Amino acid sequence: MGDSSVNVCVVGLGYIGLPTASLLACSGYQVHGVDVDELAVANINQGKIRIDEPDLDSFVWSAVNRGTLTASTQPVLADIFILCVPTPFHGSEVASEPPRPNIDYVLAAATSIAPYVLPGNMVILESTSPVGTTHVVAKILLECGVDIESISVAYCPERVLPGKIMTELVQNDRIVGGINAESTVRIKAFYETFIKGAVYGTDCKTAEMAKLVENSYRDVNIAFANELSMICAESGIDVWNLIDLANRHPRVKILQPGAGVGGHCIAVDPWFIVDQSVALARLIRTAREVNDSKPTWVAKQIQNEAAKFEASYGRTPVVACLGLTFKPDIGDLRESPSWSIVEELLEKGFDIRAVEPNVAAHPQIRLTPLLEAVAEADIVAVLVRHKQFRELNLSSKVVLDYCGLTRA
Repeated sequence: MGDSSVNVCVVGLGYIGLPTASLLACSGYQVHGVDVDELAVANINQGKIRIDEPDLDSFVWSAVNRGTLTASTQPVLADIFILCVPTPFHGSEVASEPPRPNIDYVLAAATSIAPYVLPGNMVILESTSPVGTTHVVAKILLECGVDIESISVAYCPERVLPGKIMTELVQNDRIVGGINAESTVRIKAFYETFIKGAVYGTDCKTAEMAKLVENSYRDVNIAFANELSMICAESGIDVWNLIDLANRHPRVKILQPGAGVGGHCIAVDPWFIVDQSVALARLIRTAREVNDSKPTWVAKQIQNEAAKFEASYGRTPVVACLGLTFKPDIGDLRESPSWSIVEELLEKGFDIRAVEPNVAAHPQIRLTPLLEAVAEADIVAVLVRHKQFRELNLSSKVVLDYCGLTRA
């Protein structure tokens, strides 16, 4: 358990920052959260949240009511500072160029805490970042007048699965990479006060690269499955049966194909490696391009099936698209390939019934109840393997299954 006399300042109260802040606040630490979103800050101070994540609401409510979690738009003096801000992409004017990481929020966060950092403090970067970013944070603090020799600075990436964040923040192993050995030892000891998984120490560049490699590994393997699915469709082969048979080999474990790759990890992090090693990261870049191309391929498949229907029946079909989130059984729409597919079909004038049982509303389309959508549809495109879809009777429909639901 944490020490109630130790103050922690968490900068960035999004999908990682708020769970981290509330977990620490419920683990015995006194936590102050910082975010530029004034409405989010006001909600948190009332014990409310706007993030769809199981159990997070109870953690925040409990911490706020205990008085161990507060929030504002400005940092405060603390013993430990944790930076959990977004790292999006810079826009590119050339379509063929890979996206470039944008660490502006990290730089701003480091600058904002500098006046509050005192000797003996710890500064931890958790944001997914290009290799070398932790040293950049240290440099900013130094340029702002912080005595770097008197503090500890390290990188500690999160390794959580949306939908299970509050459990995995505690249970999963962590990596702590300091700018020096002393930073690694001190910050590793801090994580060991509230992490049940093992905490491994290394240097900050290795820790930064480890985070990127973990998600790139997944991306490359998913790309293999997605590429197989497209090849098999062209050859008239059932890809699900193929993968099942191939996986009978004792040293083969092919993943399952889908409509694409989404979320703010696997769909993003590989580009950070490509950006730093354009000439060498050929496989990683190709995998990213394969997965990014899958939604367009799926949309084209649906269009082709719709054209066949129209030729046979003389009318435009109603298409039910099942699932809009980026993965099964969660309400997270970030970087969702399924939404990209629906958006492309809408732009081409298709009559769409969009179904997403895990969100109350979508900002860009009216959601249709599941049974109503299926009843009205001529073509059912299964885009996400939600548990709510598993018992559907689709025998009378044209079914396009892009996630293996009907195979299961």
